[in-house]
Amino acid sequence: MSRTKLDLVEQQQRQTPAIGAGAVLRFVLELFAFFSLGFWGFVAWPFAWNILAGIATPAFAILLWALFVSPKAVVHLDPFGRALVEIFVMGAAALSWWSIGQPIIALVFGVVAAVSGVLSGRKAYS
Repeated sequence: MSRTKLDLVEQQQRQTPAIGAGAVLRFVLELFAFFSLGFWGFVAWPFAWNILAGIATPAFAILLWALFVSPKAVVHLDPFGRALVEIFVMGAAALSWWSIGQPIIALVFGVVAAVSGVLSGRKAYS
């Protein structure tokens, strides 16, 4: 390989972010939040409305996440704004479990999401 190709490979390796356990946990929490909202929509509402709520609720949460919180967000917010959107989505997911009579899942998810969010927020400010 020529020197320029080696330089490009080294530069790409330096720019590739390391994905740690915290990032994987946050991704799993996001997916679980979207699943939770869809599950709530299908279970908590009577027929006909459950189809609409089961599709629209997670779709709205995914839209909010993609617009404001994702790494490639369309609208760039400061860490405080991102945290508000994240708290809204994760809180709605925890409350969805609570409302269908699953308080243990709601509490465990809420605590894990809150701890993950605090650790991620501290990392963003440092």
